[in-house]
Amino acid sequence: MKYDIAIIGGGPAGLMAAVASSQLGAKVVLLEKNPRPGVKLLLTGGGRCNLTNNLSDSRAFISRLGSKAKFLFSALTRFGVADTLEFFHALGLKTKVENDQRVFPLSNKAEDVLAVFLAELKKYQVKVETQSEVKKLVKKDQHIEKIILTDGREIEADKYILATGGKSYPQTGSSGDGYGWLKQLGHTVISPAPSLTPLIVAESFIKDLEGLSVEAAKLSLYQGAKKITSAQGDIIFTANGLSGPLTLDLSRQIDAGKLNDLFIEVDFMPLSDLESLDKKLQQVLAASSKQVKNSLDNFVLPKLKSVILKLSRINPEKKSNLISRQERLSLVKLIKGLRLKIKSLAGFERAMITKGGVALNEVEPQTMRSKKINNLFICGEILDLDGPTGGFNLQICWTTGFVAGQSAQKDKSF
Repeated sequence: MKYDIAIIGGGPAGLMAAVASSQLGAKVVLLEKNPRPGVKLLLTGGGRCNLTNNLSDSRAFISRLGSKAKFLFSALTRFGVADTLEFFHALGLKTKVENDQRVFPLSNKAEDVLAVFLAELKKYQVKVETQSEVKKLVKKDQHIEKIILTDGREIEADKYILATGGKSYPQTGSSGDGYGWLKQLGHTVISPAPSLTPLIVAESFIKDLEGLSVEAAKLSLYQGAKKITSAQGDIIFTANGLSGPLTLDLSRQIDAGKLNDLFIEVDFMPLSDLESLDKKLQQVLAASSKQVKNSLDNFVLPKLKSVILKLSRINPEKKSNLISRQERLSLVKLIKGLRLKIKSLAGFERAMITKGGVALNEVEPQTMRSKKINNLFICGEILDLDGPTGGFNLQICWTTGFVAGQSAQKDKSF
């Protein structure tokens, strides 16, 4: 059987491409090497699926992604945030908006998002071939002729959509195969790197902070004495570093190959400046004859208390009202700026997304069609596009997948 469109990859972009093209009457086959499609989708948002960000203005949306995201202007006019929400609502998925305009299914279940796609695939008779791993794409001139699977089967179609994703969450089958195929087809691939990933730090005391969650902390990134950037949000300490939404977003600005003299400073109380915090601490300590380890109970979180007392070299059993000004200031400075040496970024196995991918100047922004291969369309995480946490990366998948799917079916130029 020859299909109108063959889609490689049953993740968010591939699912959307399959629905968008089949709704227009295309005979579609969706190839997925896992036992079921949507494996990575089920992991997004901690299993809740942060399916988009409620920024309906395209310029505002793109401004959160960076300069490369101008590539998306045309695609977002065809299928933007409002269109995405209308798509899901029309298919019966109820949604809610949480902090920072993050949109989730009302049920808090990623399975319900996947169920929407599976129902549409069935409705429009998309042939879903699971456990079907692609071995190679056969090209003649600037045209893909067929796909050969590892089990020897051959798939032929008029047009092909590549939606294989990146290299993050390799346990879901994201092995980066698509990058190799694109290179063989003549495309330039910007080296993939983990993004939205936890930070690994050098300090051994970090393990004592494991599990500590801090709301509205401030993180500042330094290259030596030079401040690169700072931002405020939620962080979580791990056994070897930092995670949480703020940390993940900050990781996008770090080049894994340029970690020399790179530090991060944690301000646990960004709403108080050094002077006012010192006055508050002075009042707390002066009013108590308890040991300092007990007087700080209502001032800082227990895990942080133990660490800053250790780092300041203050005897935790010393009476609070005997703490010197110098000792007090050392505590305040640690609360306002705990400095950590960045050792590395966590790898692809802990990264939410992949940074890098096929060069955007080799893909038509209006259609997602390859400029190298005339019957190939490219969408999703395999593109050299990435955004912060908060639903932006799934929206990139929905937008580029929809445009690729519709364009592949509508394109009658060959």
